Amino acid sequence: MRRETQNILLVLLGGALLKLALTGTYLRYVKESLQPWLVVTGGVMVALALVSIARDIRAGQTHAGHAQPSGVEHAGHEHGTSRSPWMLLLPVFAVFLISPPALGADTVNRSDRNAAQEANASSGFAPLPADEVVPLTISEFVTRTAWDDSGSLDDRTVKLTGFVVRKDADVFIARLTISCCAADASPVKAKMVGQDFAALPTDQWVEATGRVVPGSATKESAFVPTFTVSRIVPITTPEDTYEG
Repeated sequence: MRRETQNILLVLLGGALLKLALTGTYLRYVKESLQPWLVVTGGVMVALALVSIARDIRAGQTHAGHAQPSGVEHAGHEHGTSRSPWMLLLPVFAVFLISPPALGADTVNRSDRNAAQEANASSGFAPLPADEVVPLTISEFVTRTAWDDSGSLDDRTVKLTGFVVRKDADVFIARLTISCCAADASPVKAKMVGQDFAALPTDQWVEATGRVVPGSATKESAFVPTFTVSRIVPITTPEDTYEG
């Protein structure tokens, strides 16, 4: 691959990273804390490419002043070039042309586990606020229902935010949790009952208010609690769709 082509690819890759980082699109793929690293990486790639381009231009101007001796010809040598560097264009096209969405219901349905962590219970649970409606992440809701023996959520009204997932006849409210990026995403969900959810399409984001069915998050249910919904409201997709 020619140096000019390599430099252009480097500019495109760096530009793609900067576009992701500066437009907020990166939140579909990585955690918010990684934004500075994306900006630095993209900036360095673009800077290296521009420096290389500038050096090539100066070198070309220098050699242009030296005339080729008359009658002298250089034998041409064709070198086989690897096609693999051109694969670098694929993520560029994905960012600029396709912009893949965040993971959703399909990812949840491909996993049978619910990301409730027993380890979180070892340090105990903080008391819930005395509010009439307690907003919780789905991760905390599932973890509390599965491992909090004190029953802190029994008879408490909570509000969950997530997207709609359907599997067979069941309807769930779900989120995906990530440690670093979308590649390590794990689903966390609660089964919704008590309302007619037929009008809500799969992957529709909602705010659901209701109460847990005590004792519903067990090993037999894969630690998926049952959530009796008293009110559900469709909302727009949040900028950050993952729970940390």
